[in-house]
Amino acid sequence: MWAFRETAGHLEGTDLTGYKVEATEGVIGKVDKHSDEVGSAYLVVDTGVWIFGKEVLIPAGAVTLIDPDEKRVLVDLTKEQIENAPEFHRDKHLDDAGYHARLGTYYGTGAPFGGRPA
Repeated sequence: MWAFRETAGHLEGTDLTGYKVEATEGVIGKVDKHSDEVGSAYLVVDTGVWIFGKEVLIPAGAVTLIDPDEKRVLVDLTKEQIENAPEFHRDKHLDDAGYHARLGTYYGTGAPFGGRPA
């Protein structure tokens, strides 16, 4: 969950800031920050007018395609899944292992950082 899929087209070191992010049924915002860190890669998405004034953290494993020509990132999550995810506050949750664990469980891994449930 916390690593980009080999088939997503991610090239380490590529700056995804500003790329449009699309859920299964449409655009949800733009990448504001991202991490390539092994085992905890993610996107911070500014949802703009969709969820006014909110950011969401999306695990890199949800990314299905990175299209550098169109500057867009596709994720295999619905808008509803993203909107109902545990609330994200950048200054509080960005490096919080407990939050990452909750988010990993919410998105279906059953364990933090994509590990196996105990």
